[in-house]
Amino acid sequence: MINQIENIALNALYQISHILLHQHDVSTLLQEVLDILQNEMDFKRATLTLKRNNALIIEASKGLTDEEKKRGTYRIGEGITGKVALKGDSIVVPDISKEPGFLDRTGARKKSNIAFFCVPINHKGDIIGTLSIDYPAKNEELKKILDFLETIANILADAVATFREEQNEKELLQKENERLRSELDSRFRPGNIIGNCSIMREVYRMISQVANSPATVLIRGESGTGKELVAKALHYTSTQKNGPFIAINCAALPENLIESELFGHEKGSFTGASALRKGRFELANGGTIFLDEIGDISLQVQVRLLRVLQEKVFERVGGSEQIKANFRVIAATSRNLEDSIQKGTFREDLYYRLNVFPIHMPPLRERKSDLMLLVDHFLEKYNKIYNKNIKRISTPAINMLMSYHWPGNVRELESSIERAVLMSAHDVVTAYELPPSLQTAQATGTEILERSGEHNLILMVESFEKEIIVSTLKKHRGNVASSARDLNTTERIMHYKIKKYTINPKDYKY
Repeated sequence: MINQIENIALNALYQISHILLHQHDVSTLLQEVLDILQNEMDFKRATLTLKRNNALIIEASKGLTDEEKKRGTYRIGEGITGKVALKGDSIVVPDISKEPGFLDRTGARKKSNIAFFCVPINHKGDIIGTLSIDYPAKNEELKKILDFLETIANILADAVATFREEQNEKELLQKENERLRSELDSRFRPGNIIGNCSIMREVYRMISQVANSPATVLIRGESGTGKELVAKALHYTSTQKNGPFIAINCAALPENLIESELFGHEKGSFTGASALRKGRFELANGGTIFLDEIGDISLQVQVRLLRVLQEKVFERVGGSEQIKANFRVIAATSRNLEDSIQKGTFREDLYYRLNVFPIHMPPLRERKSDLMLLVDHFLEKYNKIYNKNIKRISTPAINMLMSYHWPGNVRELESSIERAVLMSAHDVVTAYELPPSLQTAQATGTEILERSGEHNLILMVESFEKEIIVSTLKKHRGNVASSARDLNTTERIMHYKIKKYTINPKDYKY
């Protein structure tokens, strides 16, 4: 058995030395080390802790549930693990059921006759973590196993220390970048709008130019591009930000009610007017009124609106008292107002009064470089709403998102991501979880069967299976054994599927 342990040690050391050359993420490196040890030793449990402040936190583990892992935090000097970190000496407990100092903080150990090994990860005299395993070893094997684990810990020490220094530098740079970005954003970019392409930066510049002035702004753009977000950004970065923001969709109101909504009405002015009602302009006093879809109002209302914009004075429906209010007007439309003027459905004088400072919101198809920023934002938003933990979008799904023409713009993208989050049962959104309007034969891998006219269910299932396998291999850096365990299948089946779909796991190692 001792010779067998020596063989295990040689095989494990060879594999670990290989991943040390190629893996540059600390958490992934540590997890892959434990994967290798489990493959070679078939131990019960293993934990690899790293020192943070005055505590040891489990950075990687095998054989522990997420709940058990959360409980596995030790103060320096506490329990076996804490003592190893405090004194820097390895400890082996031949039988954990007979050791009163063994805390079993994770609550994972239910059986006796299990040996517990814990060795320090020592870097230049500084204990930066511990490596521990549960293993049903016999007395004559304890020394060999302990020596082997100490060797692993010594190899990891330099690598982990180096990576931690790089990580600290990256964190410092990231914090500095975030600070600088925050300063820039506070000056030029509203916090409620996502996008960093050149067109959107021009929008931010225009918002910053006009926000603090009382000038009327006309926001133009297709439906779903975020015109109301711009209106809110103008209001909340202006000197009137403490006043009300009153929004009204002119297209959503019947023609016989829009005057009452905008200007209010006196009691008894028409059937159903049982009490005096203030209009939106009156309610917006000291703040901003946002007239969405201004191009849909009737000519009769346009006449009254022109006077309000010029003089900030109006009368309620059925009343004669002139009401004066101080408000800022922001209008928006998805219509071509110039065409409406030519057709006689929109007043030219009102157009010039509204078009003092126009801002154009680009359609999503013209700002594809912002698409993934928006996707990440909506993923985070709907992960919280629906209590999901979706981490990324698969490559075929990204290709579909990027190739689609998005007639509904950002609003359509948001609803697509919300649907995908609801449908996904894993931590990755696949192409098949996107709406049918985005599905194409090329994206789903079914174009061959479409051309031949054959039934495509088999190929669609195989294409979906291939996508899942590739996604899991990416997650585990091309490690077939780890991927097989993640998918709850065997290595033999995984190798069969890999060969069937001509997948090369080495493509996903780095």
